[in-house]
Amino acid sequence: MEPRIKYQKHSEKMKGMFALEQSVKTSGLEHSLIHLVKMRASIINGCAFCIDMHSKDARALGETEQRVYGLAAWRETPYYTDRERAALEWTDSLTLISTNHVPDDLYERVRQQFSEEEVVALTLLVVAINAWNRIAISMRVVPGSYRVPAQKPAAAAGVASS
Repeated sequence: MEPRIKYQKHSEKMKGMFALEQSVKTSGLEHSLIHLVKMRASIINGCAFCIDMHSKDARALGETEQRVYGLAAWRETPYYTDRERAALEWTDSLTLISTNHVPDDLYERVRQQFSEEEVVALTLLVVAINAWNRIAISMRVVPGSYRVPAQKPAAAAGVASS
């Protein structure tokens, strides 16, 4: 498989996407939750590159194989927290928005787990990964080519570094 376009070569055109990604990364949402959401949306959208990338990133941060594999059937598994379940349900609903238009009862469940600011951050996270999925699929980014970047020990543990 060969990529159609190497979008990284067009950094000026991609500035908005990179800024959105940085906003998500620094939103205050747990990094483990961010990767679960990114993997779940990527599973729904069938984005092999993003599934590969975010499963590698999640595993590098200590996520278990069981929870990574269980995302395809998260509703039938006991190993996600109530907060993660709310985020995954929100992800499913926003990713498949044409089928359900995000019902009020789902919003209420999400608000039980997330502050208003966190709901905005979670929504932007879902928007971002859905956009990245569409970029990776349409430009045929090659799955398996992603390598987890080396991290400083403090950053890997989720500790802010200067």
